[in-house]
Parts: sequence; C-alpha cells; structure tokens
Amino acid sequence: MKISIITPTFNSKNTIEENINSILFQTHHDWEQIIIDNESSDNTVNLVKKYNNNKIRIICEKDKGIFDAINKGISNSQGEIISVLHSDDFFSDKNTLTNVINSFQTSEVDVVYGNLVYVKKSNRDKIFRYWKSNNFTKGLFYLGWSPPHPSFFVKKKIYEKFGNYRIEFGNSSDFELMFRLLEKNQVSSKYVNKILVTMRYGGASNKNISNIIKQNLTIFKILGIEKKYFDIIKLVYFKLKDRLKQFFTKPNNNV
Repeated sequence: MKISIITPTFNSKNTIEENINSILFQTHHDWEQIIIDNESSDNTVNLVKKYNNNKIRIICEKDKGIFDAINKGISNSQGEIISVLHSDDFFSDKNTLTNVINSFQTSEVDVVYGNLVYVKKSNRDKIFRYWKSNNFTKGLFYLGWSPPHPSFFVKKKIYEKFGNYRIEFGNSSDFELMFRLLEKNQVSSKYVNKILVTMRYGGASNKNISNIIKQNLTIFKILGIEKKYFDIIKLVYFKLKDRLKQFFTKPNNNV
C-alpha cells in the first residue's frame, strides 16, 4: 500500500530536512511526499530540491492556509493512504509507516491513528508532553476527546467519499474532519498503541491563549453545543483533565 505524505511548508528551513529524513529512513518504502510550499522566502525550497528524489514532489504556490495546502496535496496524491506530516514534525521511529500499513492490512479499516509526543522547539530530544490516545467509541468527541491529528492516517477513498478539510473552520479544520469521519459517519478505525509522530510544541493552534479560545469556540459550533452550557462545561472539564494528564504521563519505550 502506497502512502502519500502531505507536508505544508512556509519558511521551514530549520526543520524541513529532519522531516524529510524521518521519511527517508522508514522501513516501508512505498511512499511519496508532496510538499505544498506557500511561497517561502527563506531557503526551504532549495533544501527540498537538493534531495533530488523522485518520490518527493514540491508544489510552490500561494494558499489560503494550512488546510487549503493539505487539500491541494490530497488532490495531487497517488497513494491509497493519506498522511499529514507538518514541516515541524517528524516520524518518531523508522517503523512508523510499517506499523500503520500492517494495521490497515490486518484490520481492514479505513482510518489508523496512534500516539504522539511533544518536544520543545529548542530541544527535540526532551519529551515534555505525551498524547496517548485510545480506541474510539461513539460520543467521545463530546467529552473533549480527539485523536492526535498528525498520527491520523486515512484511506484516500474516504476523502473522496466524505470530503476534504473544510477550511472555513480555520485551525479547527482537523478536529472537524476527524469528528465528521469517526463520530458522524462512523468510519471504521484502528488505534495503534505506539508513538507515531513527534511534534514541536508551538504550532498555529496552540501558540497563544487567544488562538486556543478561538479554536474551542469553533469546536463548540462543530459539535452543535454552542448554546448548550451544561454540555460545554462537561466537555471543558474532561478536556482539561485529559490535557493535564498528558504533561504528567511518561511514555514507556515506544508505546
């Protein structure tokens, strides 16, 4: 099974090589990387082109944000499986793609997701937050649950059936997509209890308090609970409880 890895970039010269190298070192070799660059003004494009690898394609053009870029990548993809790996992120282990493909093949599901760790931008070797997910059951999204988006692998036919990212939801477009697939349409899924992706903390959705508040207000609308105050309180309580746990739980080996 071929995996298409979509990577939006904008002035990503400091991290894009680590991102690409984490893909090149994978034990599963049937992949392509589609880099959608939003007219970077630094050395990002030159760094990508120096690899001179026909499995790595770069499209340079203005976009309307990260999820618009991802949608372009999906439209240009040739693989059966879609992965989104942001330019600040990298696969945590050389067997990440092998583990994902094995789960798709043995379970015959349409979505596979796993765990994620956060590291600081200044020190990629120091884990300070561990997002351990779990099996999905209906109703979990209303309790503040969602899979870590960078660990979320989806068959391309599912995008073709249920649609791509809805960019009108801004930084919450990833949450809306996962909610639409798992909760609303009950797409079959498999949870892999392994760390699949390492993410540098400080992305667009969590870089300041204002962004976090806006994102949560949008999530209330996506869930249809913006006027249901008891449901909002319940969601916020469980979400805070879960997020705080992520800072105190330590990963055991690679699970």
